[in-house]
Amino acid sequence: MKQGRRSYYFLIIFALVNLFGTLGYTLLLDINVLDAMYMTVITVSTVGFGEVAPLTPLAKGFTIILIFISLGFIGYAGTQLVNFFFEGEIRNIWRDRKLKDKLDHLKDHVIVCGAGETGRHVIDSLHQENVSFVVIEQNEEKVEFVKEDKVIAFVGDATTDEALERAGIRRAKGLVAALSTDANNLYTVLTAREINPNLTIVARAINHNSHDKLIRAGANKTVSPNEIGGHRMASMLLKPSVIAFLDTITHSGKIDLNLNQVVIKDGSHLSNKTLQEAHIPEKTDLIIIAIKEEGEDDIIFNPKKDYPLRPNQTLIVLGEDEDLDKLKHLAEDK
Repeated sequence: MKQGRRSYYFLIIFALVNLFGTLGYTLLLDINVLDAMYMTVITVSTVGFGEVAPLTPLAKGFTIILIFISLGFIGYAGTQLVNFFFEGEIRNIWRDRKLKDKLDHLKDHVIVCGAGETGRHVIDSLHQENVSFVVIEQNEEKVEFVKEDKVIAFVGDATTDEALERAGIRRAKGLVAALSTDANNLYTVLTAREINPNLTIVARAINHNSHDKLIRAGANKTVSPNEIGGHRMASMLLKPSVIAFLDTITHSGKIDLNLNQVVIKDGSHLSNKTLQEAHIPEKTDLIIIAIKEEGEDDIIFNPKKDYPLRPNQTLIVLGEDEDLDKLKHLAEDK
C-alpha cells in the first residue's frame, strides 16, 4: 500500500473516531457540540482533564468503548508514523549497503554507461559471455528494469568522477559509453581515461564526425549503431548469403557457432610450434580465421600451416563454445 493512501485512511479514521465521540457525548450527556468535542479529545488523548458534566453509567460505558477504540487508533497511527519516517529510509540504506558490497567486490569488470537501446544490447551480450559488469544510468525506471535481470546497476551521472569511482573504475578492465548524446559520451570518455589510463574504452558515436573526437578524448574504439544498421540493411539486399553466415556466428542462426579469441600463454602446448604442428583443428574442431601479433594492429587472415605460434599471440577462431574451451586449455600454461 502506498504511503499516500495510508495517510488518506489515517485521516478518515481520525475523523470518524472524533465524530463518533462527539455525537455520543452530545446525546448521552445532553451537552453542546463544543463540550462534546472537548470530552472526545480528552478521552482519546487520555490527558486526564476534568469532565464538563457528570458521567452517567451509560456515558461511562461509552467512554470505556471510546478509550479502547482510541488505543487501537493510536497504535495504528504510531505504526504509520514510524513507517512514514523510517521504513523507506531503512530500506534505502539496506539497498545502498548491499549495492556497495557488490560494487566493492567487482574486479576486472566492465562499466556500462547508459541502459538505453544500445546499452541493453551490450548488457545482453555481457550476460551471455558471463562477464562481470555494472550499469550506470540516470533514469531510475531503466535502472529498475535492468535490475529485474539480476544486473548490478545504480542511478548516477556517468560523466562525473563520483559515479565512475562508485562503479569501481580503478579496478575495471573496460568501459562502454552508450549514452544518448555524443557530448555525454565524450565527457564520460575524458573522465574515465583520466582516472584509469589503462582502461579499454568503447564509445558510441551518434554523429558521423564524432568518431575522431571520441578517439582523441581517449576511446580505444568507437561504434555507430546507425552506420552499422544501415550497412547491414544494404547487405541483406545485396549479399544475403554473407548475412546468413554472420547470423550463424553471432548466435542468430540455427547453428550455435561462436567467433572468439584465445591468447597463447608462454609455456603452453601451442607456443613455439607451427599451426601444422599444433593440430588445432584436429584437437578442437575449430577453424583458425586469423592471428593477431602482440602490439600490432594488423591481423593475419587465413594463416598458412607453417605460420609460427608464439606467446601472447591472439588466435581468432570459429566454432562451438565447447570446442573453444578445449583450445583455451591448450593455450594455457602447462
